Amino acid sequence: MERERLEHSIEPVFDGCSRVLLLGTFPSPKSREAGFFYGHPQNRMWRVLTAVMGEPEAPRSVDERRAFLLRNRIAMWDVIARCTIEGASDASIKDVAPNDLSRVLDAAPIRAVFCTGAKAHELYRRWQEPVTGIPATRLPSTSAANAAWSLERLTEAYRIVAETARD
Repeated sequence: MERERLEHSIEPVFDGCSRVLLLGTFPSPKSREAGFFYGHPQNRMWRVLTAVMGEPEAPRSVDERRAFLLRNRIAMWDVIARCTIEGASDASIKDVAPNDLSRVLDAAPIRAVFCTGAKAHELYRRWQEPVTGIPATRLPSTSAANAAWSLERLTEAYRIVAETARD
């Protein structure tokens, strides 16, 4: 697999009611193909969010996922606007250009920022926090590659998202 210089192609999801901002690193090839965040079928993000928000069924389509996020006052985007990356490997990310989070932060009353994985958190702290002044909480990655975290453990870790969105 070779490194590619890529531009982020998925618009952020937010509205004037969004209370929390979930940030990943950069869309995986499967997410770019699906046209939405956490698009790999093995990624557990949608099952985890469904559980913590107490909804009966995980959203499947892009429209259902967008509506789910907005209904639950969750904004979603990524830290990176452009980068060089190999496949879906966060470890291979280089030549980072950050997203302009003011697009979301100026339009929504965001109470907390959560980064979905170590690399997202590291990049947020380096590129975004000095600009936003908002510290972020690091959550574990929901990727299937993070096999050390069971669905139950992930759900427990992500409960803070629901608590913050509802307050």
